[in-house]
Amino acid sequence: MTAAVDGSLLAPTGSRRGGRHRRPDTAGTLTGAGRQWLALSGRNLHTMVVYGQFFVAVLAPLIFTVGFYLPLRLVMRFQGIDYAQFVMPIIVLQAMAFTAISAAHRAATEASNGMNSRFQTMPVTTGVPLAARMTASLAHATVSLTAALIYGHVIGFRFESGLRDAVLFCVFALLVAFVLTTAADALGSLVRRPEITSQTLTIPQLVLGMFSAGFVPVTQFPEWAQGFVRNQPISQFSISMRAMADGSITWHLATPSLLWCVGLLAVFVPLAVWANVRRG
Repeated sequence: MTAAVDGSLLAPTGSRRGGRHRRPDTAGTLTGAGRQWLALSGRNLHTMVVYGQFFVAVLAPLIFTVGFYLPLRLVMRFQGIDYAQFVMPIIVLQAMAFTAISAAHRAATEASNGMNSRFQTMPVTTGVPLAARMTASLAHATVSLTAALIYGHVIGFRFESGLRDAVLFCVFALLVAFVLTTAADALGSLVRRPEITSQTLTIPQLVLGMFSAGFVPVTQFPEWAQGFVRNQPISQFSISMRAMADGSITWHLATPSLLWCVGLLAVFVPLAVWANVRRG
């Protein structure tokens, strides 16, 4: 006697039950994709716990806070700048960039060990593995953001305009994390070599971070460099987040940052999807 197998998630839409032909079940298909997403997201989160990535997500913002705040706080105090308020956005942005490096490593690992190819030969809904990795990356980013805000509170950072702008600050930080991790996932899926992806992402992170308005005001850069420093994305993100923290944010001030996010997503989301569905 042949054992019956419950193939509710994988059964073809034209299967018969009880001698009658069933019509395609759209809701069942969506439920199947949702279950796949939950299973793969849980797998990624479990792997992150086992390999200590959430511990690193808590530790990295501490290193950034100590390394960025302590060396310049006295210098900035002499210039009348509350450096805890000034430097907090770049601490958060560096934590989000570190999350992106982890995302690239995760994507490259799945591409290099054949996991992506296995997903393509299995009845896994297209895009679910990518969505599961992005879910894990956003969980990583949320932990890093929470840790960074706690460390920032210790050094004196405060949201000066209440809950609304605090929420806006956090939402925007996670939006930037989504942008960066999408780009990183695309790179990891294309390069397929974890050690190279990490090194490749570290260089622009350092260059754009140090050559930005995140650490010092734009006016302290040489005049020939101020145009680039002011208008590059990390500077715009820092300026917007600083305004969110002190309650001075306006649509005019936030527009460049939002345009950078929309433009980068328009490039990297299709690239990430293509990199994950292509074969070979």
